[in-house]
Amino acid sequence: MMQQYLRLKADHPHQLLFYRMGDFYELFYDDARKAARLLDITQTTRGQSGGQPIPMAGIPHHAAEGYIARLVRMGESVVICEQVGDPATSKGPVDRQVSRIVTPGTLSDEAFLEDRRDNLLMAIAPHEGHFGLSVLDISSGRFSVIEIEGEEALQSEVERLNPAETLISEEHRWPEWLSKRRGVRMMPPWNFELDTAMRQLNDQFGTRSLEGFGCAHLKLALTAAGCLLQYAKDTQRTALPHIRSIGTENREESVILDAATRRNLELERNLNGGPENTLASVIDQCVTPMGSRMLRRWLHRPLRDIERLEARQNSLKLLLDTFLWSELQAHLKPIGDLERILARVALRSARPRDLEKLKLSLAALPGLQESLTQAETPLLRHLAEGIGTFPSLADELARAIIDNPPVVVRDGGVIAPGYDADLDELRGLSEHAGEFLVKLETQEREQTGISTLKVGYNRVHGYYIEIGRSQSDNVPARYIRRQTLKNAERFITPELKAFEDKALSAKSRALARERELYELLLDRLNEELGALQDSAMSLSELDVLTNLAERADSQNYCCPTLVADSTLLIEQGRHPVVENVSRDPFVANDIRLDQDRRMLVITGPNMGGKSTYMRQIALITLLAHIGSFVPAQSAEVGVVDRIFTRMGSSDDLAGGRSTFMVEMTETANILHNATRQSLVLMDEVGRGTSTFDGLSLAWSAAEWLATRQALTLFATHYFELTALPEDFSTTANVHLTATEHQDNIIFLHSVEEGPASQSYGIQVAKLAGVPGGVISKAREKLHYLENLQKPGATSTENKAVQQPHQPMQADMFAAMPSALEEKLQSIDPDNLTPREALALLYDLKALKA
Repeated sequence: MMQQYLRLKADHPHQLLFYRMGDFYELFYDDARKAARLLDITQTTRGQSGGQPIPMAGIPHHAAEGYIARLVRMGESVVICEQVGDPATSKGPVDRQVSRIVTPGTLSDEAFLEDRRDNLLMAIAPHEGHFGLSVLDISSGRFSVIEIEGEEALQSEVERLNPAETLISEEHRWPEWLSKRRGVRMMPPWNFELDTAMRQLNDQFGTRSLEGFGCAHLKLALTAAGCLLQYAKDTQRTALPHIRSIGTENREESVILDAATRRNLELERNLNGGPENTLASVIDQCVTPMGSRMLRRWLHRPLRDIERLEARQNSLKLLLDTFLWSELQAHLKPIGDLERILARVALRSARPRDLEKLKLSLAALPGLQESLTQAETPLLRHLAEGIGTFPSLADELARAIIDNPPVVVRDGGVIAPGYDADLDELRGLSEHAGEFLVKLETQEREQTGISTLKVGYNRVHGYYIEIGRSQSDNVPARYIRRQTLKNAERFITPELKAFEDKALSAKSRALARERELYELLLDRLNEELGALQDSAMSLSELDVLTNLAERADSQNYCCPTLVADSTLLIEQGRHPVVENVSRDPFVANDIRLDQDRRMLVITGPNMGGKSTYMRQIALITLLAHIGSFVPAQSAEVGVVDRIFTRMGSSDDLAGGRSTFMVEMTETANILHNATRQSLVLMDEVGRGTSTFDGLSLAWSAAEWLATRQALTLFATHYFELTALPEDFSTTANVHLTATEHQDNIIFLHSVEEGPASQSYGIQVAKLAGVPGGVISKAREKLHYLENLQKPGATSTENKAVQQPHQPMQADMFAAMPSALEEKLQSIDPDNLTPREALALLYDLKALKA
């Protein structure tokens, strides 16, 4: 048995092998040690190898799903090895084969997946700074390719797609950030071979050329696709009929968001890594999981095509004007996760409850289609045409699958009564054996006249008729003796023997017949798999649109006007997340960026709302680029090519980068790639170094962006930067307002024209609970610094770093005067009397002490 195990393990040296032994999956050697540690299960030993006990750990096969799910979430892959031979006829160990391999990127079982997030497998093929990417969602069948240039673009795409598993060539030198990602698999270079890839893909789609998919010219990406498809087949150990086509993505069609921007805007994960208080948590109220996943794809890949975006807007307007969104959502609610259910049908791993959900989903489609007759926009009509009703399939599933079926088909009880006559007969034999025996007993008593005759059953001898020894002379000739007891004789009749043969095998035959019917149902569903998948895709988009309409209605969003010019005009804009979680009324604000006004230098107090204001502008812009309504009174949004953010402070200690190094790396990326069509958010650039270094860097970065005329929001506490409008007519100052009341600060959160008068940093420190003594000392130092002038500065230098009517920021490490020095500075010796001079001397001596 161990020889068989080792032969199988040799083919999967880096994966955990679940080796079926009776009712358990067992793991041995290093696999046992690793699984015991990761799953917190008991490690034992069994037998010996080389004189040493063999480490072993095991889990019950019926509970394996939960353990496998835990391992996969940790980034592990699990090889499932099942018994395929018959223990009764096998000589030696029962034959075993690998039935499937469960890896993080090839999951399809419902228990392993997050229902509202995609689970993607990616392959990357490199060549001289270019990268071909292919992405597959095996749980839905979506398959795509894209080619990009440069490591920055690669990192942006990897962050956008966030694959659960990534296949890369082991011969290429990869950047550290990629090779350290969880779920990265090194593949042999020959897996990325173009001719093999083309043959694989054409075989999968039943074509001779990939021209029809629009990707035949993407040679590099196709090599990645071939590697990815072969990996999927190797892990699933079955055909993949639900992968019917391959799509082509073009990076230039979308608004590009880099990794820092996705993090700072908190699209799906907040800055602490959780799902709470994110854009998705507010915008996503979809009624189906597949709708939620599509909405998240839209958020991560906003579009630049005004025509497509306006088509979505027009559909939202109709849904809102007619209140049709509510009616459609009611029809969508019973519809399950068709995308993933159909993938499991194709992989023949669908469970009874998958088919029940499919049954309920198909039953809801006719009512949905009836409501869609009111949808008059081209997009909604197109979606209605893509959604079939499948009446014959719906009828068959309704007749075949019982309500609330068991989890698995192996124990039976899935197929409804009346669906199959043979199954009903077998079930009748098994379930009504008792009734038959009672009837037979009554019949035999009447015919023989033996009132004590009994009909019974035991596991050794089967069914029998028992007659007391005193009545043995009255036994009919047709009775056949089966067993003799001390006080009774047991017999069987041809009729009882025939029933016994049927009854004892009826249960196993019923289970076999039920499994056969279940497989036939899967065959029937696979016949219409393509049309069902097309319907699921249309249902997903319809769910997203009705969701966006509901959000616009309940959150009081407006329809933005999309223009080709680089413009951003928003009246009474709001932050979609903050306004939902804040207990206080949200203060809405305007923004105007157009041809004559490209940059806003934003000043104001700490906690005054600068970051919130900047983020809300970016989120409004992003929502407009997915076709959504936006949180504002009115909005005119020009199409942007990229959204950049440089906000907050974080370090990368594992990568050897300080907070300031991370800040400068992100700033460099923005300065290299921002164009006139980009939206740039810069918050507190240069605060991680010394005052003059930081100010110089912030000034130069702002000048650079002003020169290139990107749409820029530049928040800063360097008041010197408010002099920029003197040199750049397209730059303007705005500030967030606050006021002081009884030595306390009150934030008004209102954006007004012009620079702020002060930053209120000490007041914020007081709010934070900094000790009063520290606050008092800070006020003293602030008073000194505000009156300190930099000696020897030329007028040119002062203009470069000094705002009009604003004192020069001092070197924070300059020597501060002591109390003794201040006292000496205040003495006028010419006007002191002898007594005053003596008293002063004592005072100075006390200060010195």
